[in-house]
Amino acid sequence: SVLQAYYNQINGVYETDFPDYPPFQYNYTGVNPVDKFSVIGTKVEVLPFNTTVQIVFQDTATLFFESHPMHLHGQSFYVVGSGFGNFDSNTDTPNFNLVNPPSRNTISVPSGGWAAVRFRAINPGVWFLH
Repeated sequence: SVLQAYYNQINGVYETDFPDYPPFQYNYTGVNPVDKFSVIGTKVEVLPFNTTVQIVFQDTATLFFESHPMHLHGQSFYVVGSGFGNFDSNTDTPNFNLVNPPSRNTISVPSGGWAAVRFRAINPGVWFLH
């Protein structure tokens, strides 16, 4: 398992180079994007305890638009924002609901849009996000 590999320092089970930003940026919601790209592998992000984490899930038109559910095991997150089109941190972040965001463990990313979540890494362990 990933947890056993982490504690026993077993190489080759996973990689810790999970990108902080998409490795190839393009117009994610554009019609028939040219830069169709995916990576095969098990990549993880090792988070220090009590770290505040923000994740923006962006739907793409790589194959087709689809409202896609994202689920985090092990803890809940706060849904701070969502919208249509490509996420823009300059214009979308100021509109986040930081006063009373709903708490969930699953969110549906809007078709052709994005959803932003935040959580504190306070539950030690390996938690899958899919």
